[in-house]
This record gives sequence, C-alpha cells and structure tokens, in this order.
Amino acid sequence: MKPNIGKRLFQYALTSKAGFIAALIALAIGVAAELAGPFIAKTMIDDHMLAIEKPFYETTSVDGTVSFADTHFKREDRFEPGEAKGREARILQVDKSFVFVNGSVQVADGNRSFANGTLTVTRGSDTFRYEAKALTADELYSFYKPEMPGIFQLIGWYCFFLVVSIFAEFGKTYWLQSSANKVIQRLRLDLYAHIQRLPVYFFDNLPAGKVVSRVTNDTEAVKDLFVAVLSNFTSGIVTMTGVYVALFLLDFRLGLISLFIVPLLILWIVLYRKVATRYNTIIRSRLSEINAIINESIQGMSIIRVFRHQKQTQTEFEALNDDYMKHQNKMLNLNAFTSHNLVNVLRNLAFAVVLWYFGSKALGTADSAISLGVLYAFVDVLGRLFQPMTGMVNQLAVLDSSIVSSGRVFELMDETGEPVTDGTMPRYKGQVEFDDVSFAYKKDDVLKHISFTAQPGQTVALVGHTGSGKSSIINLLFRFYDPQKGTITIDGTPVKEIPKQWLRHHMGIVLQDPYLFTGTVASNVSLGDSRITREQVDKALRDVGADKLLSHLPQGFDEPVIEKGSTLSAGQRQLISFARALAFDPAILILDEATANIDTETEALIQSALEVLKKGRTTFIIAHRLSTIRSADQILVLHRGEIVERGSHDELMAHGGRYFQMYQLQSGTVGTDTAASSSVSSPAQDGLLAGKDTVAVMATVSGKSNNRAGSSASQKAGSGQSGPGLAGGNA
Repeated sequence: MKPNIGKRLFQYALTSKAGFIAALIALAIGVAAELAGPFIAKTMIDDHMLAIEKPFYETTSVDGTVSFADTHFKREDRFEPGEAKGREARILQVDKSFVFVNGSVQVADGNRSFANGTLTVTRGSDTFRYEAKALTADELYSFYKPEMPGIFQLIGWYCFFLVVSIFAEFGKTYWLQSSANKVIQRLRLDLYAHIQRLPVYFFDNLPAGKVVSRVTNDTEAVKDLFVAVLSNFTSGIVTMTGVYVALFLLDFRLGLISLFIVPLLILWIVLYRKVATRYNTIIRSRLSEINAIINESIQGMSIIRVFRHQKQTQTEFEALNDDYMKHQNKMLNLNAFTSHNLVNVLRNLAFAVVLWYFGSKALGTADSAISLGVLYAFVDVLGRLFQPMTGMVNQLAVLDSSIVSSGRVFELMDETGEPVTDGTMPRYKGQVEFDDVSFAYKKDDVLKHISFTAQPGQTVALVGHTGSGKSSIINLLFRFYDPQKGTITIDGTPVKEIPKQWLRHHMGIVLQDPYLFTGTVASNVSLGDSRITREQVDKALRDVGADKLLSHLPQGFDEPVIEKGSTLSAGQRQLISFARALAFDPAILILDEATANIDTETEALIQSALEVLKKGRTTFIIAHRLSTIRSADQILVLHRGEIVERGSHDELMAHGGRYFQMYQLQSGTVGTDTAASSSVSSPAQDGLLAGKDTVAVMATVSGKSNNRAGSSASQKAGSGQSGPGLAGGNA
C-alpha cells in the first residue's frame, strides 16, 4: 500500500473513530472469551480428569473426601496447609480400567499391566510391582465425585465465555460495518463535492462514464476495504496476537518455535500484492472504460442506429470486455494458487514442527514431558491460529483491489478544483469590458487582442465562422478559463478579483441544445433553488410563452421530464430553458444560437420570448442566422480570433464588408447586383463561411432555410466550437 493512500484512508477512518474503537474493544473481548475455551479444557483435563492419579492420603476430615473401604481419602492438593496426612493410596489407569493401590507408588510412569491383583510398571529395564485392586464403575465414580463441582463450574464458565463471544462478535460486526458505511458515505460526498468544484475543461478530457465509475464502482471497492478487509485483518491480527500469547502461556518453547509462521505469512502477502496490483490496475481501468463506452453508446444511440454503427460499437465493447475477463481470470488463478493452499501449507508445517518437538524432545525425558492437558490446549490453540489466517489470505484479492480503487479515487480528488467562496454579491449592472484580451487553450491563440465594451442593457451579437472564437469569449466571461493576456471587467471590477461562484450567480445561459434534468417542467425552471417560488416559476413560463406549447401536457407544468427532456420537442425544451434563465433574473444573459433547432412557427414564439428575456439585462448572442440579430445594439464580427468588424446592423451593411457578404448570402440576394462584384467573389476562398454558416447559406439559396429540416441540418453540420463546450443551465 502506498503510504499516502494508507494515510488518507486512516484519516477517513478517524471520521468514525468511535465506532471503530468500539468494534476493536468488542473484538478483543471476543478473542479473549474464545481463547478461554482451551484453557478451561486444559484445567478440566489436568486438574480434574487426569489428576485422579495424584496421591491420595487417609484423613479424618469428611468435607471433599472419598469414602472407600470404610476409609476417607483426600487428594494431596486438597489438603489445607498443616493438615495431617495418613497413609498414601493411588488410583492408576491401566488400559481402559482403573486400579486402587493401597500404599505408595515409587514409579508410576511407564508401561502398565494388571493381572492377578498385581500392578506391574515397566520403565526401561526396571520393573516395579504393586499389590492393587480393580475398581468397579461405582467405586471409580466415588473418587471422581469430589471433582464434579469443579467440572460443572468450569462448564459454566465455558458457557459464559461462549455467550460473551457471541455478543462481542455481534458488536464487532455491527460497529465495524456501520462505521465503514459512514466512512464510505463521507468519501462519496467528498468525491462528489470535489467533482462539482472541478473546472469545466477537466470534463472535456475525461469521459463521463469514467467519472461515474470512480464515484460508484471504485468507492464501493473502498467500502469492501473497510467492511471485509478491515474486519478480517483486524480480527486476524488481534486473534493471532491472542493465540500467540496463549501459546507462550502454555509453553514458552512451543510458542517460540511457532513464530516462524508470521514471517512466512508476511512474505506471502508481499509477493502476492506485487503480482495482484498489476492485474487489478488493469481490471479497474477496463471496468472504467466499459462504463464509459456504455454511457457513450446510450447517449449516442440514435446516431449509432442511423449510421448502422452497431457492429463496430459491439466489436469495441467485446474487445474491452474480453480483456477485462482475461485479467479477471489471471486474478482467479492467482487466488486459487494462494488462499487455501497457503493456509494448508502453513498448517501442515506448524503441526509437523510440533510433532517433531514432542517426538524428539518432550516425550524423551520425564522431566521435560508436557501434560496431556497442555498438549490438548496447545493443539487446540494452534488450530485456532489458522482460522483468522484463512480469513486474511482470502481477503488479499479484495485488499489489493480496494487499494487500487482507493488510488483512483484519491487521484481524482487530487485534481485541482476551483476554490469555493460562501456568500454572494449584489446584482451587478452588467457593464462588460474586454481590454486587449488574448487567449489560447493550448499553444496557439484562439483569441487575439479582443477589445470591446457592452453597456448595461445592451445586446451584443457575436458572429463568425466556426472556430472564429465566439464560444471562447463566452468561456472567458464565465471564467471557465482565464485569459493569458488582457483584462476582463464587469462594472469596472476585474473578473479575476470576483469569486467564480459570485460572478456566475448573476449570469444565465440558454444553449443551442438546452439540457433538462430528470424531474418536472417546474423543477427544471427552478433547479430546486429555494429562493425561486412556484409563483415565480409559473410566471416565468407564462412570460416566455411556454404555456402555449405546454398546454397539451396532462399535468401541465408538473409534467414529468426524463433525462435530457427527450420526450419534449426542441421548441418546448428551449422555452423551458428561457423560463429558467428568466426565473434566475441574471444581469448578464448568454444566448447560444437559441433558435437554431426550431421550426419557423415556433421561432416566432421564441423570438417574442427573447424580447421578454433580454429586457433589463446585458445580453450576448452567438448567432449564425443573421436575421435574428438585426436589432442588436452591437455586432462583433470575428475571424480567426480577431474582431474584424463592429457596429450595428445598418452600420455594417453600409460598410459593405464581411458582415455585408454574409448577410447577402444568407438572405438570398447575392445573385443580383452583388454577384458580380469582386467583394463577394471569394468568400469560400477566404474561409469566411465554414461549417455551420456554409450549410446555412446553401440551405437558404436552395430555398429551404425556412423549414425545420434545413434548420436542423444547419445545426448538425457544424456542432464544433473553437474550444470546449459551455456548461448547461444557470452557471
């Protein structure tokens, strides 16, 4: 894990530290309660079940004694200090039966046999014989009877710790997962908020599907890190720590030799991640590309169908999907070779070491022998070591995938965003001045020495061929970009000194292809802004004449609108966007060829809506249909990033320059007196009419400029701009 990623994930975990701490405490309690079981079993075996072979002594006491052959016996470890002891007696196991020796036994360790009332113990070359009596089941039970209260008490403690571990497991799971969900909720909110702050040009280079993949798929993978990986690794580390503590408490030497498992596990994890990270990086990237191509295909489905591009699109998708599956299979093979195989290897190796230790050392000499209870507890505890290890190893794939996804999320969050300034500013008057402004998206200037002034309430039209710089001027006005040279001021204040949110608060835009959001007609006007009342929404819609085009809708202004308003006509969408701009009452309004997609009948309605919309505000119109800007106060003619002409319609027509040629061509009067003049002999050679303008002129000359098909063709033929497109809605 990269240190930066780990540190940032830890910082996010601290936002819900109370839950994680509670889960850790519950986990520690649960591990301790679970590991108490082997110790209880050890005590039960050594102190109660096998302890029956310890020496018994005759006693006159009655409490806690065994009555056998009219004599009371008590085990040696049950005597109080200073209490008198009588004659010794022993209970020894021979095969499956037990015998009573009424006397001391010098040697009890060795091979035992019983026949004809004689107990024989053979140890090496030495043989020891003792007079003994076989015990019946009732007689044997009488010796075990004093141990029963202790055994029942241990069983009670075992059940108690079992209940504790159940509740601790519940608490750990609940607190851990709820805390993880809160962390991911915070991460998603921060990521989405950061996306809102990213500059508009950032989205020109990153497909929407890839952004969506970061917010959904990658953050979900990070959630797996906190829920599954953190749960298993934290549980595993705490459990393994507790297991090793228990192993050392049982026998220091066996605990010490069992430590070899830890470096092997760490080495395995490091080697695994070296390979897995490479695969997971490609897998997450391919998944992001798959989301991008799906999003693009859905958005452009009509174009795909019209141009019969289905096969090529499917081929591209299959190539990405096949590569995604290929690397998924590589990860599958890697996990199959590691997870359970690793645990099985380590388990077998650990038990082999323990058996070697017992076989070569522990059982070889009597003074180093380990009790059966210790052996049982050690094997039990050692077996518990591999359960958390299995959980940890099985989560390695999720761990690596989560780390890769975390890196992708933080990479997006590290993109430089626009500063957010709270509050707002008073509505400015709307005087806009460009003073010797030059601007380039990359290297070459797309705007060169642009200077003009728009007075409050004036309408300024920007005309010129595609790529002449019209949209770039609007991008600078909105501060989607800042110029490299020159100054832009509003009411005398440089825009760079005005926070972007404050600046855009009093700006509005109507795009050539307006964007509508999922909701209703009314919600698309107000955009959910609490400052705009329903009365203002209805008034704005009526003022622009939208009630005439929307009157047939079953629910009127509450009619549902699906994504992009695809169920509405172009004219209906445009009027809704006009009403949106009017409701927000901007001081500066931008109209980006707002009538290009509309038929002649609807255009008349929209032209009257435009007059309502322009009142009391400074308006910039990007126009290709020059007939729509005849009333503009100022027309700026751009060519290759420079203002080559400026003035009113009448002034420019009297000048007889580039604007005059464009207007003549579009109005269809070029074939009369002007056709023979040299001033109009080479508009195509000069590059004056390109893209959208050329198609508009051709449509006009052919007599089709006034129908909807010609207008639509004009729009589709030249959708490019001099720079990245403008943002939709109220900026």
